[in-house]
Parts: sequence; C-alpha cells; structure tokens
Amino acid sequence: MSEYNAEQLQTINEVLACLGGLSPGVRNALERSIADYLAFRRDVDRFLDTHFSAICSYRCYQSGKSVCCGREGITIFFADIVVNLLVSSTEEIQSLKQALRCDPGSKCVYLGDNGCLWHIKPIVCEMFLCKPARDEVFGNAPEVLKVWQAMRRGEKGFTWPSQPVLFDELETFFMERGCGSSLMYFHNSPGLLRVKAKHQVSSTLNEAVVNGRNI
Repeated sequence: MSEYNAEQLQTINEVLACLGGLSPGVRNALERSIADYLAFRRDVDRFLDTHFSAICSYRCYQSGKSVCCGREGITIFFADIVVNLLVSSTEEIQSLKQALRCDPGSKCVYLGDNGCLWHIKPIVCEMFLCKPARDEVFGNAPEVLKVWQAMRRGEKGFTWPSQPVLFDELETFFMERGCGSSLMYFHNSPGLLRVKAKHQVSSTLNEAVVNGRNI
C-alpha cells in the first residue's frame, strides 16, 4: 500500500471511529451543520451536469486520457472525508476502503469502473475544469461563465478561512475528540494558518454541535 493510500485509509478509519462514539443528538447536529454545504454541492452538480457532463465524460473518462484523475495527484481535505462518510452507505464506505488496499495503476485510486467511488467527491475534484472544457463551454456563453464564477466564490465560503468556514470547523470538532490526521490542512498548512491568523479566525462549530444547534 502506498503512503498516499495509507494516509487516506487511516483518516477514514479515524473519522469512522470518532463518529461511532458520538451520541445520536451530537451526530444529528453534526449532520445538520453540513446541510448548506450539501445544498451548494447539489447546485454545482446540476450546473456541471447541464454544461460539462457530456464533454468531460467523453474527453476524459471514456477516452481513458483523464488528466483530472491522476494517481496520488488530488488534494483531499479532512473535511472532504468527514462529509462523504456522513452521507455514504456502508457499502459505499467499504468500496472506498477496498480501493485503497489495491494498486490503481496510473489513475486515481478512487476511480472505479463507473466513475468516482465517492458519494460526495472532494471539492478540489468537483471544482476543477480543464482549460479545453472551459474554453468550449464558456467561449460563447459569458452568462454561463458568470454563474460559474459565482459558484467559485461560493466555494470559498466553505473552504477559505478568512472567516469561520465549515472545513476548518470540522477539523476542530474532530481534533477536540482526539482525532488526528495529516489531512487536517487548516491546522497544519502554513499558508492556511497565516490566513486564519491574519483574520483572527476561530472555530464555532464545536460549541454549536455540543449545544445541539444548527449553525
């Protein structure tokens, strides 16, 4: 098993163990805390299905020439794993863990016969559009580009810690319950730590969940 695969599998197991120790009330509050993010992801999914699905499926997946799903080339945040595990079935989780125990060859370990194995795939994957695809879709449709630019700004509302954001808060929530992972970039990345320090950002999710409130 590669270092990348081991890192992913360890984080999945850490999160599952922590989730298993939560009371039903705290677990439900944690699930409510990601509701706005899931709604955002549904909006992005609809946009991509409408404007990019046919192009990306043919050029990348069906052709086998995908530059998007390169082996060990995808940044996955700790919060990506948390969100995905919260909404995935037992069977979906087992498929992820089984994939991590195998050698994927030249492609992403999570790329299965029918596409991505994630229920809610990593935000980096979701928001990546290669230049040829962007040029084809946006070249003659500036109004579509404006919608996409708004979605990119919306993404920062969950992932860019110049303000309290969900991805940072999820890390804090699990860290305070003894969970640790090298994928906790919001607490380990020098760049993200500088952003948080500059804007004096602190987490609010833990208090909200403990008190059973939806943030």
